[in-house]
Amino acid sequence: MTRYNPLILAAALVIALIAGVLLWRAGSEPVTAGSSGEASSSAQGTGIATIGGPFTLTDETGHEVTDADFTGKYMLIYFGFTSCPDVCPTELQAMTTAIDALGAAGDNIQPVLVSVDPERDTPEVLAPYVKQFSPRLKGLTGTPDQLAAVAKEYKVFYEKVKDETSSDDYTMDHSSVVYLMGPDGKFLTFFGPGTTPDKMAEKIKSLM
Repeated sequence: MTRYNPLILAAALVIALIAGVLLWRAGSEPVTAGSSGEASSSAQGTGIATIGGPFTLTDETGHEVTDADFTGKYMLIYFGFTSCPDVCPTELQAMTTAIDALGAAGDNIQPVLVSVDPERDTPEVLAPYVKQFSPRLKGLTGTPDQLAAVAKEYKVFYEKVKDETSSDDYTMDHSSVVYLMGPDGKFLTFFGPGTTPDKMAEKIKSLM
């Protein structure tokens, strides 16, 4: 079973959500988090958040993709890994269910899983995994340097930690945040762990 260190994950969320969203522009109105963990839309168009940026990764089919490949579509992006026993599947299911709930509007939203475990999550591993959730879901991986770069762009924490219960003797601690990016690649809002698909769909619809 994956071991999640509460102190590490709490610190990661603070870094990702406060440092990444609230402190980028001193004196501006801060982005606030609601009870379900999603950010308000006050950051939209204000330049407060500098979450997101250019990246080059490899998708589940083995093809190179960049951030430019998603231009023109909204993107729901989550950083996790396929060996994650509970947190990642829960968030991925919420993402894909929310998109389905939006009906035709959901056709313009691309859900994405970026693996933080490149050692195990090859394209061959990602392909069947992402299709368990939705034929829409893209799985991305890359070299350790590529993943470190995109994680930095999205203010995501992850760390390889020893786990004697795992067949590979390690697991991944990581922050658990779903980001909504606009068709122009700009950050719109985030959803914290446990946000329901209904709440997620409602917030996404209000920003489209």
